[in-house]
Amino acid sequence: LKRVDASLVGRGKILQVVSTQITASSTVSVSTAGTFVDVSGFSADITPSATSSKIIVSAMIGTCAATAGGHRTYFKFLRESTAIGIGDASGSRYRSFSEDYVNDTNKASTLPFLWYDSPSSTSEQTYKLQVTANQNSQTVHMNKVVGTADDCPVLASQIILMEVAG
Repeated sequence: LKRVDASLVGRGKILQVVSTQITASSTVSVSTAGTFVDVSGFSADITPSATSSKIIVSAMIGTCAATAGGHRTYFKFLRESTAIGIGDASGSRYRSFSEDYVNDTNKASTLPFLWYDSPSSTSEQTYKLQVTANQNSQTVHMNKVVGTADDCPVLASQIILMEVAG
């Protein structure tokens, strides 16, 4: 017989799951290139039960780049005001979890995101999506493409937060 350290019992268990489904289409105006803007409705809240808890952030985001084809759009997630799942700074490069580049307004993208986060808090945590573009005065389309052809997709997005016992 092996003894199990009592402090390890229950670790790794999923304690709660919160999800937000976004099926409506919307637009986000990016006035200044490189300035990230909140995407309205693309957020979820969770209150960890212990400071040792971890949060698995999983999302599928439907988008259609910026207004005019040939422009790049960048996405990042934040926990409150802290960006998560982005690379280290490298000069003036955009720090994001994904980039979307579509030069055909009849095409869309679905961007995946998965991150294991450590909020170290028992206060409510808001996870939200932000977007920017590489040129001024761009409109980013969420869950729907710019084009109007019948074969243009209408998308859905989802954010799932899972608390894992630490």
